[in-house]
Amino acid sequence: MAQAKKTHSIILFNQKQVRRFYDEEKELWYFSVIDVIEVLTESKNPQVYWRVLKKRLLDEGSNETVTKCNGLKMVAPDGKMRLTDVADTETLLRLIQSIPSPKAEPFKLWLAKVGYERIEETEDPEIAFDRAMKTYLQKGYSKEWVNQRLKSIEVRKELTDEWQEREMKEGLEYAILTDEIIKAWADKSVKDYKKFKGLKKENLRDNMTNLELVLNMLAEASTTEISKKKKPKGLESNKQVARAGGIAARKARLEIEKQTGERVVTAKNAKILKGKAEQKISLGKK
Repeated sequence: MAQAKKTHSIILFNQKQVRRFYDEEKELWYFSVIDVIEVLTESKNPQVYWRVLKKRLLDEGSNETVTKCNGLKMVAPDGKMRLTDVADTETLLRLIQSIPSPKAEPFKLWLAKVGYERIEETEDPEIAFDRAMKTYLQKGYSKEWVNQRLKSIEVRKELTDEWQEREMKEGLEYAILTDEIIKAWADKSVKDYKKFKGLKKENLRDNMTNLELVLNMLAEASTTEISKKKKPKGLESNKQVARAGGIAARKARLEIEKQTGERVVTAKNAKILKGKAEQKISLGKK
């Protein structure tokens, strides 16, 4: 794991600080388990509570949850670096479900609600789109940007369906192919693109301008169509198709830059994009 860069309180428990650090390589936040337990249970000895909870989880057969809580050195109350168990967000939410505390109930209810919404969205994908539209608008994005973003989700789904047809593995292989597409059209890897925009865990597409979204859609749609024609087999052949799709969008990007004299790939992120949307609304009211 990478070294910790920042320690903050997290929104989940904003009344008390919970130690955390960001692993740049894995692009994951890790949180101190005993800090979370202390906040939820107000236990005078959260270390003992965690030992008992670990034993109960193991007895229940939740070995995977326990093994995912790795040890990491963090700054202790005495100011020294001491080893403590940490968990990523997914594992942390699983642990919260196992803690019988009134303070944990809001999170359990939230998890249940999210689970129910996912079932609804599976049965009726239109619900997912409606919720996504409302969520993006509530976050402050412009309606024009949201329409582009929702279209990009549809294009992405068509691409992943095609990858599934080509027997690519969801997760690592999808990530490798996505990286090939973006490198081909934007001249930056996903990691470099996110760093350029000042992002960590945030979704890259949620931080693209309208034009960046359009070109990324062109790259992904081109990849889908080329793949359907060529029917590549194996990861290497699919990588070649991904690059070809990306190159098609790169040509469009270079022509736009030639005609406008401005770079398409920018450091603009969601904060800037939403700020502009709010400014438009404000001007419209005058």
